[in-house]
Amino acid sequence: MKPAPFVHHAPRTVEEAVAVLGQVGHDGKVLAGGQSLIPILNMRLASPAHLVDINGVGGLDEVTITAGAVRVGALVRHAGLESHEGAYAASPLLRRALRHVAHPAIRNRGTTVGSIAHADAAGEMPAVLALTDGVVEVVGPAGPREIAWHDFFLGALETSLAEDELAVAARFQRLPVAAGTAFAERARRHGDYAMAGVAAAVVVEDGVVASARLSFVSVTDVPGCLDVTETVRGGESETIDWTACDDLIREHLSPEADIHATAEYRAMLATRLAHLTLAEAAGDSIASSAGGSAA
Repeated sequence: MKPAPFVHHAPRTVEEAVAVLGQVGHDGKVLAGGQSLIPILNMRLASPAHLVDINGVGGLDEVTITAGAVRVGALVRHAGLESHEGAYAASPLLRRALRHVAHPAIRNRGTTVGSIAHADAAGEMPAVLALTDGVVEVVGPAGPREIAWHDFFLGALETSLAEDELAVAARFQRLPVAAGTAFAERARRHGDYAMAGVAAAVVVEDGVVASARLSFVSVTDVPGCLDVTETVRGGESETIDWTACDDLIREHLSPEADIHATAEYRAMLATRLAHLTLAEAAGDSIASSAGGSAA
């Protein structure tokens, strides 16, 4: 199928893009990588009258590492962030999650900020943004503002981004130095949407768990973060029973059935993956404290 007719806009600055978005209102969509948008247009699940193509806007293709965060511009491709050594050193979870995003051809074109703005709870990067207490930077007619992840994601494919605002960057906050991370997901075929996925961040201090957090892929309505610290704090990292978190996990999940898996199977799979990633993240925390970290 082909998309419905639309007017193509090619702004050269953020200010020009914002002005165009203000003019076209709800009839406009932003085009960056297009890996989520183009299929929707081709299937005519959306028929915007205007596409605002920001690929010609300068200054949006940079990855910046600061003491507190990894800042990813709106035109940074998944593949570019995945291969960025500075981003990996600052936040290994980014590469660990990005390896699961679709296929290499998709990662070569798709953008990380675009994935976040799409707000699909089946996407890996919204889950990572939530786990790292990330922030989305946007610019509108009134100027720039920042939206914390928990205020950004409102519902399935729904964000608090206004029609006349442009998401220009996402900031993934750097986790504590002692934190270890892990990411795992299972799909029927590699590169397909996951039946379930889990990201974990665990801090182990002096052999005991000090904190533990989880975020999930494909088993919640909205990207989110689950803090299980109170359940596992003080447990010996080598002998801790991660199943103690199961009740909290089940309460947090809201899986749906489809042709690939039942809701019950997705919940079971997500719970098992949570055990796996928590244990792996705990090991990564120990390794990080000892001066090493697995890729």
